[in-house]
Formats: sequence, structure tokens, C-alpha cells
Amino acid sequence: MLNTPCLKVPKISGATIITFSHKLELVNKTLYIKCHDDYLYVPLIRTPNEHELSQLKDLSPQIMLVIADFVDKRPTEEPLEFALKRQLPANLHSNIPHSFDVVGDIAVIEIPSALNSYKTLIGQAVLKAHKNIKSVHAKAGAISGIYRIRDLTYIAGENRTQTVYNEYNCKYHIDIAKAYFSPRLSQEHHRIATLVEDNEVVSDLFAGVGPFAIPIGRLRPKTKVYAVDINPNAVELLKINIKINKVEKQVYPLLGNAQELAHDKLYGIADRVIMNLPETAINFIDAACQALKPSGGMLHFYGFIRKPHTINDLKTHFTCLVEQQGRKVITFRHIKSVRETAPYEQQIVLDAQIK
Repeated sequence: MLNTPCLKVPKISGATIITFSHKLELVNKTLYIKCHDDYLYVPLIRTPNEHELSQLKDLSPQIMLVIADFVDKRPTEEPLEFALKRQLPANLHSNIPHSFDVVGDIAVIEIPSALNSYKTLIGQAVLKAHKNIKSVHAKAGAISGIYRIRDLTYIAGENRTQTVYNEYNCKYHIDIAKAYFSPRLSQEHHRIATLVEDNEVVSDLFAGVGPFAIPIGRLRPKTKVYAVDINPNAVELLKINIKINKVEKQVYPLLGNAQELAHDKLYGIADRVIMNLPETAINFIDAACQALKPSGGMLHFYGFIRKPHTINDLKTHFTCLVEQQGRKVITFRHIKSVRETAPYEQQIVLDAQIK
């Protein structure tokens, strides 16, 4: 299964959109178009530009750009799950991993403790089933520390952690051992970039290697994005990514503590603040409010909720902390569960208009 940008199209207009998308040379012909409920999902080889998207929406106003999993038409030697079931004892089949993250040509897989002694076998099976993957690493711990790094164990293929990753026409140099990056947030990266307007000033307080900042710079050449991170390795990669994506005039990398920079260099300059640090972003509400212009602006907050807590609990806590800074939440423009990160745990995004 491949995680790929696509067009979500109502079935009723599917044939028309598919024909026109082929004329625009947008369709990824190596993947199968899939159907779910009342929609078709058409895999793309690139993101349509604004003119192309406008033409598509003229044909079908309900069309959407989303991310979905697709089956590759190109045959593999053997599907991963079948290969592992053939090689592992029957009593362990229920522990076989069904998914993994792919960053560039590196796979990062979570292996249950019951399968620890089979790590190398599993890694080799991944390489055999997915020819685009060249290196396989197993998660060896949770994301932790101020740098948001996860311990990894190399298990198969090329023994490296550096790769190049492509997302929505942006290219990123990434080191999965030295800087946080999640391919599962690709749709959020694109969504936020499309919301930014020309001449805005954006403060990305936990920028990492640039997946929010760089697409904003690419889509909105008249913006200024201050991309902050406390991890020096992430900032070095961010500088490379700024250069290769040609956004030097839009994106400004800053190494340092977000709280200190928001109180000093970035104080009161932002129309929009991005807070993608779900573990502890709630502790930086004061910094985000300081970074916003005195008249207010938009705050994109990412946080976790764990049962029995609810999204309403998170909204109430967030609103209270904003009010403690002498600000006010006018409205929540967008509230969504971005992904499930663990049993009974979700990552939530709140787009809050702040006065």
C-alpha cells in the first residue's frame, strides 16, 4: 500500500475527471484508482497547479485533494503479510505488523516484542515486498526529549538514516535519527499552506526540517515565515531544504527556544502561528500569544487527547490559557482529529482565531 496524493471525486463525475486528469498528465498510472462509498480516489504523480485545480473544480465542484493508500499495479515478489505468515510460526501470526511509515526510501516499522528475535527476517521481507525501500529500521522507543527524537534499530538493507523525501512538490533532506519528521502529517502540511494569504507573516514555532514552512514559501512567495527549532540538526537540514526548494526569500530559519524567541525577536509580528508540538504545545500558549500581532491572528494548535478526555476538554483548556494571556478565542475555524497515535489517543488540530 502506498500513501499518495490524490483527487477525491464523486462517482457521478468520476469518468469526466479521470479523462481530463489524463489530459493534464496528472494521473499516476502505476497505481490502481480506488472506490470507497460514493467517491473515487484518483492517484496523482504531481499536485495540480491553481489553474488546473480550478478547471477540475469547474467540472466537479466537490473535488478535493487528499492523501490515500493505493495498491501498486507493479507486481511484487510476495505481499509482506503473506511472506511473513509463511516464515513465522503460526502462533505469532496475530503479531505481524500490518503497516509502517515510509520516509523517502527508508521504512520505519514497529515490531511487537513477541517478534523481536525475527527483526532481521521482517526487515528483509519488507525489502523484498517493496522495491522502492532500501533501508529498514525498527522503532526502539517512544519519541522523547526536547529534540523529539526516537531511538531506532537498523534491521535490513542499507545501514543509513539519511534520505530525501518528496511531498506536494517539495523536497526534503531528512535524517530520521537526528530530527523529527512524520509523513502522516502530509495532508496537514498542505492544508495549512493553502490557508496562508499573500503578505502574511507566519511564525512556525517548532519547524523541524520545514514541512510546514517550506510549502508556505512555495505557494505564497510574498509571505515571510520564521521557522524556529531548538534542535541544531533539524535547523541544519531546514537550511538545506530552504535552499533546494528555492524559498530563501520567504523562509528564515532560527535556532533557539520558541518561548524565548517569541518573547524577543518574534514578539508581536505574526498573522499566523503554527504549533506542531503535540506532546507539550499546550505549555507554549503564552509564546504563541506573544508572537501574534496585537490585533490578533490565527493559531494552529496541535495536541493530544487521551480517553476519558474529549476534544471539548481540549478546547476549554486551550481557551482558558489564551484568556490568561489577555487574549480571546473568537472562534475555532477548524477542529479535527488528525490521526490516531495510540489506543485511545488522538492527535487533534485546532485552528483558532485569536483577538
